[in-house]
Amino acid sequence: MMTYQPSRHTLWAAVALALAGLHSADPARAHNGHEGGIQAEASESVTATFDIVHAKIATEGNVATFHMGVSGEAGSNRPAPSGKLAGSDVFSYVWPTSVDPYEVGFEHGAGILALAVTAHPDFDDTPLYDENGDGTFDNDGNVWHSHWVVLGPDDACGEGALKVIDIPEGSKPRLPKTWPGLPILIDSPGWDPSIGDDTVEVRVPFDDIAVVDEASFDGVTAGLRVNASVHAPLLCVVDVFDIASGDLSLPARTNQ
Repeated sequence: MMTYQPSRHTLWAAVALALAGLHSADPARAHNGHEGGIQAEASESVTATFDIVHAKIATEGNVATFHMGVSGEAGSNRPAPSGKLAGSDVFSYVWPTSVDPYEVGFEHGAGILALAVTAHPDFDDTPLYDENGDGTFDNDGNVWHSHWVVLGPDDACGEGALKVIDIPEGSKPRLPKTWPGLPILIDSPGWDPSIGDDTVEVRVPFDDIAVVDEASFDGVTAGLRVNASVHAPLLCVVDVFDIASGDLSLPARTNQ
């Protein structure tokens, strides 16, 4: 069993310090048509498509809507294809949460559970779905799609950097039914993100919506990279573009 209880300060401190001052974030006020959640001023130092101005989670019935607003055209930038898995890049819109990974099919306390909307032209990690509708299931990684990922620190990715937590060879942790077979804590549940103009949204059903109603969260845009050796750590966070709160303190609360 993989049981890991991360310290948010340990996980995020180095990244947060690097990005401190990019935004003047306010978890309560509204502007630019966005209400509630985390509000942030646009930053000229961040590429507009990844420049977060709003992050929010709201629930209705048993469905949680994960929302992110940016200052430019959402989803307009994707990684350049390299032609191979090793060393390839991933771009992502991410909502780190305080929800226990157990609630979506992983072990209790496995790390920080985050919903991620990603694109990566060099590999496909949604084997159950044909996102581009061409009848082939393994060629559409460059179409924006959703994942649950479990994050944790690993200095092998860089000092203070994060990774999607690896599954050690021979271990058999609890995994979601839609786990795509990669040796990392990732799920490919098939929820289509809605991307339009300056927003990214994902609607996610939960068996127990109370775990989301009680959660805190943040918003992040980031670049990840597959290890050039395709060994652990397999998928590292190598470039944090922006943080909604400015310090990754997960200050926002669902429905507020």
